[in-house]
Amino acid sequence: MNLRRSAAALAAIAVIGAATPAVAAGPSPSASPSPVIPDGLYGRTDPTYDGVWRQSLTLLAQDTVGVRPATAAVDWLTGQQCANGAFAAFRADTAKPCDAQLMVDTNSTAAAVQALAALGGHGATTGKAVAWLKSAQNADGGWGYAPGGASDANSTSVVVGALAAAGEKPQDVRKGGRSPYDALLKLALPCDGDGAGAFAYQPDKKGALAANADATAAAVLGALGKGLAGDGTKPDRAPLTCKDATGPGQAAHNGAAYLRKALAKDRHLTQALPGAKPQPDYGNTADAVVALAAVGQGEQAAPSLRWLEAHYKQWAKQSGPAAYAQLILAAKAAGSDPRDFGGQDLVELMDATGPDPAAVPDAKGSQPDAAKDSAQSDEDEGPLRVAWIVGACLLALTAGGILYTSRGGRRQP
Repeated sequence: MNLRRSAAALAAIAVIGAATPAVAAGPSPSASPSPVIPDGLYGRTDPTYDGVWRQSLTLLAQDTVGVRPATAAVDWLTGQQCANGAFAAFRADTAKPCDAQLMVDTNSTAAAVQALAALGGHGATTGKAVAWLKSAQNADGGWGYAPGGASDANSTSVVVGALAAAGEKPQDVRKGGRSPYDALLKLALPCDGDGAGAFAYQPDKKGALAANADATAAAVLGALGKGLAGDGTKPDRAPLTCKDATGPGQAAHNGAAYLRKALAKDRHLTQALPGAKPQPDYGNTADAVVALAAVGQGEQAAPSLRWLEAHYKQWAKQSGPAAYAQLILAAKAAGSDPRDFGGQDLVELMDATGPDPAAVPDAKGSQPDAAKDSAQSDEDEGPLRVAWIVGACLLALTAGGILYTSRGGRRQP
């Protein structure tokens, strides 16, 4: 997702077209020393603005394709959490407690929740994070990037995905009687005029709404109560048309109709940064594919997925693990094989940017015998234990019979 960025981040994105979460203002990358990449973190670029985000997307994508992440990678992510449950974009020194100078944010926190909830076994971590997210909810029912900031479509949507992943009902998470869906509906454009059916990122200073493809791709998932992976949806071949939205479901379909139209001409979305020539927006195109698939319109997304297959390589290579993760999620959502994407294995390429996974499925999708996960071991433990007990009993009975024969069967009269 392309949320609010600093001028430095914008300059970098103008070169690589990366999709990243919102960031705070920071120093120019050219003035910074070479970054020290912590053990367990995916990607080799400076993690200051996107460490938790890219790690979360990578772990989520790995889980989606059945890869069991490296323990070091999961530990790195959980170790980024502050005592109050929030996550910042990156904490260089996790031995130092979080303080007021550290900018924690909803996007990093919500992405971490989605990844850790998918992996399972991190209830305490995700529970604290969800509690913090609830405390940061705005009076309109939505969330901004930073606590207290004005609600925006992207932040609200990624938090909705986190709530759903953690087992919460987003419609029941309210502030002042308003839910996240109330906030998203206020950002939905009507079906007449420019940008019909789209979502705005935020209202402008005059309260007007402007269509934003990035915000729309995020809000389609948010309005459906889905996370970054989109989840499976049965194909829906009904025409995508914009209708008056009385609820979040119709608003999501309206947003999907807008995305389909936005993709129709070139098969990709375009980003136009100030003073720069418009160029393809790879990350948001992948997000749009996930959004269309989430409303059952995977066939409508297929041309854009094929475009990504033909053009993604340089972008993903420069952008790193989050880019590969977005492509994997898009391929999975649209029913394509991320291991044969334009002739390349996206999973292998993503995994190569960090620590080796603990287990990778074979060609048939099953785990190697030597790398069975603990859940499978626990599942097998019961039957194996029964078999062991039965075998031990038989052995004892046999031994007892032998002992009786040797000691009693040959007694002298």
